[in-house]
Amino acid sequence: MGTGAGSGQGQLFLRSLLFLLLAGPPAPRPAGGQLRYAVPEELEHGAFVANLGEDLGLDVSTLSARRFRIVSRAGARQHLEVNLENGILFVNERIDREEVCEAGGTCLLHLQLLVESPLELYRVEVEVLDINDHAPTFPWQEYVLEVAESAVLGARFPLESAQDPDMGTNSVHTYRLSPNSFFSLEVQTRSDASKFAELVLERALDREQQRTHRVLLTALDGGVPERSGTAHILVTVLDANDNVPAFDQSSYGVSLPEDAPAGTLVIQLNATDLDEGPNGEIEYSFSGHAPPRVRELFHIEPRSGQVLLKGPLDYERANLHELYVQAKDRGPSAVAVHCRVLVHLLDVNDNAPEVTLTSVSTPVLEDAPPGTVIAVISVLDRDSGDNGHVICEVSPDVPFELRSSFRNYYTLVTTQALDREVVPEYNVSITARDMGSPALLTRSTLTILVSDVNDNAPRFLQPSYSVYVMENNAPGASICSVSALDPDCQQNAYLSYSIADGHIHGMPVGTYVSINSDSGHMYALRSLDYEQIRSFQIHVQAQDAGFPPLSANVTVHIFVLDQNDNAPVIISPMPRNGSMATELVPRSAGPGYLVGTVSAVDADAGLNSRLSYQLLQATDFTLFSVAPDTGELRTLRSFLEQDATRQRLVVQVCDGGQPALSATVSLLLSVVETMPQTLSDFSEFSLPPEASSSSPLTLYLLVSLGSISFTFLLAILILTAIRCRGERCSRQGDGCSPRLCHCCPGSRPSPEGLKTSNLTVQPPAGTMAATCLDIPGGGPPGYCYKVCLGPESAQSDFMFLKPCSPPRNNEKDPGKQSQLVQHLRVSKQIKQPNMDWLPPSTQRPALKRYQIRHCGNRGSGWKG
Repeated sequence: MGTGAGSGQGQLFLRSLLFLLLAGPPAPRPAGGQLRYAVPEELEHGAFVANLGEDLGLDVSTLSARRFRIVSRAGARQHLEVNLENGILFVNERIDREEVCEAGGTCLLHLQLLVESPLELYRVEVEVLDINDHAPTFPWQEYVLEVAESAVLGARFPLESAQDPDMGTNSVHTYRLSPNSFFSLEVQTRSDASKFAELVLERALDREQQRTHRVLLTALDGGVPERSGTAHILVTVLDANDNVPAFDQSSYGVSLPEDAPAGTLVIQLNATDLDEGPNGEIEYSFSGHAPPRVRELFHIEPRSGQVLLKGPLDYERANLHELYVQAKDRGPSAVAVHCRVLVHLLDVNDNAPEVTLTSVSTPVLEDAPPGTVIAVISVLDRDSGDNGHVICEVSPDVPFELRSSFRNYYTLVTTQALDREVVPEYNVSITARDMGSPALLTRSTLTILVSDVNDNAPRFLQPSYSVYVMENNAPGASICSVSALDPDCQQNAYLSYSIADGHIHGMPVGTYVSINSDSGHMYALRSLDYEQIRSFQIHVQAQDAGFPPLSANVTVHIFVLDQNDNAPVIISPMPRNGSMATELVPRSAGPGYLVGTVSAVDADAGLNSRLSYQLLQATDFTLFSVAPDTGELRTLRSFLEQDATRQRLVVQVCDGGQPALSATVSLLLSVVETMPQTLSDFSEFSLPPEASSSSPLTLYLLVSLGSISFTFLLAILILTAIRCRGERCSRQGDGCSPRLCHCCPGSRPSPEGLKTSNLTVQPPAGTMAATCLDIPGGGPPGYCYKVCLGPESAQSDFMFLKPCSPPRNNEKDPGKQSQLVQHLRVSKQIKQPNMDWLPPSTQRPALKRYQIRHCGNRGSGWKG
């Protein structure tokens, strides 16, 4: 091979460096609104190309944040790259110009530079300059040339051309022939400026003297430094075949559509030879320096000279093919003649446009203003002319449009406001159509997701809620559930429920009801009582988790339903001292005589408080009856001689609930001949309040009783003071303590003394302070009595004297007292009666007095 074939990478680097020093730094050259640079091929990785940050006027410190990058098609090799720290364009991998640009001519690398925030697009062209990195080469190392000895002086013999992939001056520049006495060399130039050599016969050949001649052919390029390649030519001298074939013309031209099928006739070649026989039979073939690509696409019939299409053509790869054909007869010492066939390809619209999404900004916020750039789209059609002119458009039913920024580059922008709740995503169909006939088109679908913005407040499913809860519910039980919807998504649609601050009957609403913040289930925190609260309302708020958060309120009305949980309470008649209520009935009473009225109340409401009265037990059911609605107890007939003087009745009071609750009262009626002037257990209801309060007899009795009580109390106090003073003086010698107002510890009253006392002793209801009284004549000397004032003394017009000693056998039964105390405790727990149902007008004054007496803890019996 040539002298430069074995040069290493070091020599290549030195040549590239020499090229850069001679050419100077690459300067940007504007071309149609874009930057253009020039760089030699075969530079090492990292070699400087250009300072894009300075040339484009970009802030170098923001290149990384703005994602400054080179956009290339998928699968394409990235020869150049940008350093985001300084904005310098450098060589990313070795560039072989002959590999990148096969067709020759000017070799350009088209770069699309993209920077975001805001989105900007730049186009840069980098011209790859050829360097002399290839030496010329011949198809064969040794070439055999047969020359007839009869060849005339000056005969020309075309030689195989050397091939150099370099371009321009770096390609084959000239040929040299080693010195000899028979041949010279002439270098010819083709129409495409390529060079080939012809061997010229300078001296007659004589086969008998020298059958072969060896010469060395050297091909030189015009690069610096110069490269060369050699081939050995063996010239064999043949016997005379003095006529050579001749083509009709030296060059042929033909046009062929690129979609022509295999087997298509390209051209019919014709060459003639004046010789006869084998010397006149011509065979056609490709010349030795026909490139492999031509041999793959075309085929020559050796005998007929037809050039046929063998492989598929591609106008976009090469629009011209140059075929070199030789014709040689079959005679001895055949000489080959050559011709050139230029096959021009006609472009066919066989390439559909290609749509490439260079940059996509998705998802897009639904509040993005019109004109927001969503994507940068590039289209490419490899055809030429109208076949390569592309029109790009989107479907008209979407709020987007395409705007052309550069040729074959479009930006997809919004045309109106978006609403994710109406359309959460768009499938934008992008159609690229060329202008060929027939036109080819490509559709590409771009899915654009709309990102949610918290622009919708929650909305409850109902404008208000009404909840009915049965009283006596279990605390913690679920009473209802509220639900709201938010058209937004993700955290903007995540709702939390809460109860607004407020008070119900003076208590915070949080002590009554709670709510699950996630599900909206509401729970009662306490057992509700219809008799205390019948209805209330709360305000529930639903708030999303967006920023800023949005909320909505709804009112929940809670109605407490009554339950028959209160039995009737009989307020009249009330038994005295734990015994049955008694009443006197004159024997002369006739049918319909009103004995009294049984009154009761029920704290429930509605049917649960509707009371009915009935006679449950009676000594004689034919003698008395009870009105079921009013509770009036009347006689059914007149009394007979055989009727018992004591009639025991049991009256039952039932409410209207399900199940019904009841209460009973026992009455003892005494049949008398004449009625005494005493108040009975029914007098509270038989006499109107006005008559009892205005009676003169009652007034006289109260005045007399008050005067007597005051006088008796004054006398006791005086006697007590005198007794204590005298006893203190008489006991000083005996060591009795003066601070003690009672007798000495050794002196205790005897039962006989108590029996002879004129004081009526009653058991105490509680422990009170005691005062010692010395009663003259009331007992033997030395006896002392304790007067205890019970709770009734502060609540009555009378003062009762009670002993402080334990009760004796003749006192009242303690069991009855405990029953009385228990009855009083139960009476304090009775709920207030429901006012939805009121007793008859004759019972209302008694009901009022009953409430006053029990609320004030007065008395243990019913007034007569």
